[in-house]
Amino acid sequence: MSCDDLCVQDLVQRRADATPDAVAVVSDNDHLTYGQLSARASGLANRLISLGVSPEIPVGLCLERSVELPIGALGILKAGGAYVALDPADPPNRLAMLLEESGASVVVTRSSMAAKIPAGKWQFIFVDSNDAAMNSEAPSHKSTTSRSNLAYIIFTSGSTGTPKGVEVTHDNLSNLVSWHQHAFNITAQDRAILQASPGFDAAVWELWPYLTAGATVYVVDDAVRTDPMGLRDWIIRNGITVSFLPTQLAECMMGLPWPADGPFKTLLTGADVLRRRPPQGLGFTVVNNYGPTECTVVATSGEVKAAEKADTPAIGRPIDNVVAYIVDEQLRRVQDGTPGELLLGGRGVARGYLNSPQATSQKFIKDPFSGSDGGRLYRTGDLARFLPDGQIAFMGRIDDQIKVMGHRIEPQEIVNALNRHPAVAASFVCGFSDESKSQRLVAYVVPASNSSLKLGEIRNFLNTYLPVHMVPSTFVQLAQFPTTARGKLDRSALPRPTPENILRDESSDAPQSPIEDHLTSVLSSLLGGIQVGAHDNFFTLGGHSLLGAQLIARIRENFGVEISLRTLFEEPTVRGMATEIERLIHARLAAMTDDEAERLLASSQDGA
Repeated sequence: MSCDDLCVQDLVQRRADATPDAVAVVSDNDHLTYGQLSARASGLANRLISLGVSPEIPVGLCLERSVELPIGALGILKAGGAYVALDPADPPNRLAMLLEESGASVVVTRSSMAAKIPAGKWQFIFVDSNDAAMNSEAPSHKSTTSRSNLAYIIFTSGSTGTPKGVEVTHDNLSNLVSWHQHAFNITAQDRAILQASPGFDAAVWELWPYLTAGATVYVVDDAVRTDPMGLRDWIIRNGITVSFLPTQLAECMMGLPWPADGPFKTLLTGADVLRRRPPQGLGFTVVNNYGPTECTVVATSGEVKAAEKADTPAIGRPIDNVVAYIVDEQLRRVQDGTPGELLLGGRGVARGYLNSPQATSQKFIKDPFSGSDGGRLYRTGDLARFLPDGQIAFMGRIDDQIKVMGHRIEPQEIVNALNRHPAVAASFVCGFSDESKSQRLVAYVVPASNSSLKLGEIRNFLNTYLPVHMVPSTFVQLAQFPTTARGKLDRSALPRPTPENILRDESSDAPQSPIEDHLTSVLSSLLGGIQVGAHDNFFTLGGHSLLGAQLIARIRENFGVEISLRTLFEEPTVRGMATEIERLIHARLAAMTDDEAERLLASSQDGA
């Protein structure tokens, strides 16, 4: 069998056979050699095969970013199955819905996570099990997987109000892997990182191009995962050579100082609109990438050059074996430079949507341009145009879809969840760009008759159905929606979110200490100048993990203590943060001499 016929699990096995002692995956407290990775994945494959897993059979994969994630994914592929990528951070109701939709009868997870996944028509297989069948070093029979079979299923937000499962084949995945290795000269000496959430398709890109090349994948510590300065130091400390980072985080990283002669050579970014270019002399190459999940993570790619003018970088050119067309509303090709809908074809185009033949036929269409009977194109819904140099400029959406922190969101799915709340009569969700040009979700809500809307209750309600990135950061209460003369919603008449009209937590006290006062000032600055009360929730007001990292940096600078992003999620109010800062300061004081304590108190009071 030639390399052209091999699937990713075969290529990883070749690496394990050739260099079993080479390190494959590293986390902060564990690591796996290629031999260990292959053996544990084979043991898992044996167990799955005994349960009837074979080509085209979906298997749930619900694991955190860890050394066990590639074991689970590789074991499913070795058994011939297709892994259904699930994010353990999603609400249990959503996990159950995705498993039901996928038809998975088996879920690969950890024993400690099983309680979070509701019972259903599936059984659990634990990667941390001591089952004798899982200690076997070779699958009980050779898989008959071919390139045409499914490799994985990832769910994206659906315009009909329910998630859509994208079916990606081994041929789709193999094309991504071979292009990536060739384009970025990936070798066994490279060190890459696993930063993306398991349910996000970027995790596919962060694993397979490197594990099939014999390189080492480092799992990013949670403590620095979204902290630009901390992540930069972690990358340098671990000798990372290449990394994908979501757009907003990458933009922050480009603005930091880097060693001129470090091993870091390539920063890959994508998932959102890149709005800045790298400075001169950065020391590594920045590559902007674009691609919907339906086209196997990456469809276009291009190096971003440093430049004095503040133009928006292009999204590059189609990758190997991918074609791009820009068409008008009648699906006719437009002249170069003319805006139109971007269509993508070639080996990256996925099979379609799971259990959704109508949605598949609407978005995956026959290719009228290639002359091939079997050619298909994916309608991205993105507005784009060809530039004079052949690159593609992204120009936004032609529909209501929203991109927030790299996640593709269909507002109707949020509206459906909101309208289930008994106090909500009607709702509308859209994207809103703040002063930093960061996109956030805004929900306009009309209360039901004789009902009052309570922000905490609504957010908690949504958190039982939606992942965190789909819960709106801002809610605006309206007595009724503005309408056009034809009775339709008049979007242009919807009020902009302001401190006066956004729904707030019941209590919003004024600051009661110098630390609280300073924090409200910092938060107001980070959030575009809005008024912040002592009990206002940072995330409710529009905060997110990257702004959280900036807030943590300000706290470190002004108070000399370090709070974690996890603490920020647990104590998201000014009062809660202030209490934690005071606790950390007192802990430092208890461990200091009198002179050191006096200097710390003086500096914290100056900062406050």
